Amino acid sequence: MANRGTEGSSTYAGHALDDPARPLLISVPHAGRDYPPSLLARSRVSPAVLQRLEDRYVDLLARGAIAAGFSCIVARRPRAWIDLNRSTREIDVAMVDGLSAEEVDPPNGKVRGGLGLVPRWLGNGGELWRDRLMRAELDQRIARDHQPYHRRIADVLAAMTARFGGAVLLDLHSMPSLRFPTVGAPQIVVGDRFGRSASTRYASLVAEQALGLEAALNHPYPGGYILERHGAPAANIHALQLEIDRTLYLDPSAREPVAGAVADMSDWVLGVAEQLERELIGRAWLNAAE
Repeated sequence: MANRGTEGSSTYAGHALDDPARPLLISVPHAGRDYPPSLLARSRVSPAVLQRLEDRYVDLLARGAIAAGFSCIVARRPRAWIDLNRSTREIDVAMVDGLSAEEVDPPNGKVRGGLGLVPRWLGNGGELWRDRLMRAELDQRIARDHQPYHRRIADVLAAMTARFGGAVLLDLHSMPSLRFPTVGAPQIVVGDRFGRSASTRYASLVAEQALGLEAALNHPYPGGYILERHGAPAANIHALQLEIDRTLYLDPSAREPVAGAVADMSDWVLGVAEQLERELIGRAWLNAAE
């Protein structure tokens, strides 16, 4: 039998990716903490500012699901190095020496806000880098980090679909506390790209699991490139983005995990995975019986 342990690479840590035993894959693209020295040397800001780009320690919330045999892929490189939830065409052309405007998409809100394929600036942190990125280095990051991550996701989802008749991708993120003008700002946000990356029932099931927590659907986070690329509801591959308020598992400074809170939220994520799995297997069985 293929290895069900941890798969190692400089790009990602993988758990149960070979011969998946359950039809759900958890993706964690923004929790990477492996900062190359060359990245830190180029930075105009402190490591603490770069870390603000992270979904800080959200990978810890997948531990329960991993222990239960669910497949999981976790990026090792930080979001400051490359954002795996952006298309390779979502980049600020002005920050790359040797890249032409014809090679990128017209800048969307994320790129204009400094958060493209390679982040350029972050809120009041200002510009992140001392100099422009060379085209050859951008191409290298794409080839060594972005492409392998997405190829692995696609391969695992294909294997799940062949074995179970379908698959679910749960893209796990964390968010700062939201401030809505009304009472009841959500602590959980489920995104399905407004029904384009998953059948509506799946997002509803996640919201129903949020007992005692405020949950919202698609607002303000409908999901990004990972859902766009890998969700295919017509092929019974359903991709969801799950955003979790960092105050639910980090200390008041939003820097370090709180053990008991991490355990509670890990159990909750496991419950979400199990509920989505039941939905998928039930629908696959009904489709096979028709």
